[in-house]
Amino acid sequence: MKQLLYSPGEPAGIGVDSILYISKLKFWEEMNVNLICIADLDLLQSRTKALNLNIKFKELKSLNTAKQNKKGIVQFVQVAECKDFTPGQLNSENAQYIIKNLNFGIDQALKNKKIGLVTGPIQKSNIIEGGFKDFQGHTEWIKKQTKSKEVVMLLAAKNIKVALATTHIPLAEVSKNIQKSKLVEIIKILNFGLKNNFKIKHPRIKVLGLNPHAGENGKIGEEELLKIDPAVKICRKMGIKVSYAISADTAFNSNQLKETDAYLAMYHDQALPVLKALSFGKAVNITLGTPLVRTSVDHGTALDIAGKIKPNLGSIKEAIMLAEMQLQ
Repeated sequence: MKQLLYSPGEPAGIGVDSILYISKLKFWEEMNVNLICIADLDLLQSRTKALNLNIKFKELKSLNTAKQNKKGIVQFVQVAECKDFTPGQLNSENAQYIIKNLNFGIDQALKNKKIGLVTGPIQKSNIIEGGFKDFQGHTEWIKKQTKSKEVVMLLAAKNIKVALATTHIPLAEVSKNIQKSKLVEIIKILNFGLKNNFKIKHPRIKVLGLNPHAGENGKIGEEELLKIDPAVKICRKMGIKVSYAISADTAFNSNQLKETDAYLAMYHDQALPVLKALSFGKAVNITLGTPLVRTSVDHGTALDIAGKIKPNLGSIKEAIMLAEMQLQ
């Protein structure tokens, strides 16, 4: 049977809370795949008590023994020990625990095409402080662990999809990380992902310029002339329906949204504020370009409400449904 593994991410955040609340819904039993949480039993029980929930846990020694989801029962596999269960309070000693859980999910999904990975929110600074100095985020880590040549971070909601040419790097480093050959690969991966993951026969991709007004023909920067548009030209010759660099400040008006299947932004905060303004809590983070299925929530750890109140479950439900669809 097809399976989803769930790596809850930061133990102090709402990644754990979300799966506990989801398991109480009819949605849990209606899934066509079983979902197995990668977590420490003590953490699960501690958070269940804090949230005053009635949930049973079933530990699996092998993924092959997993059964269909049952309401109020969470199947889990424990691969590491969580050092600190305290909700809302970061502890860098949990970094090893987070990474071991994530690595287990990646490894299992690589070994078995019937297994997909759904990830909860992480606090990158906490992982870095815990000894993983080069950690940049889920997308970059999955690229490294899967030895993928190039990966694309795509955030998708019903009314907008946004892919990123660069992800979690300082703004000062964006320009030098935008290269023609890399952009060609990213556009190809995005085009294939839209066809394969979302069943869009002829994807329409809009590429955002890096500079204001897309550089105004070189007057406000030359990245569009020297890197972005040359990459687009190559992709258009391949038959990909992709625009030359357009100005980001007008790219998201209602008419443009209707005519666009996905945007390719040059950096993280160029387009994500628009997506989150339109669809916060309902979007899914997807990693394209790897040999595994991986989706994630579009929100952070929400430390202020962890272990206290029910979080918004929209994004995790969407992430589960999309991962489930991709496995079929």
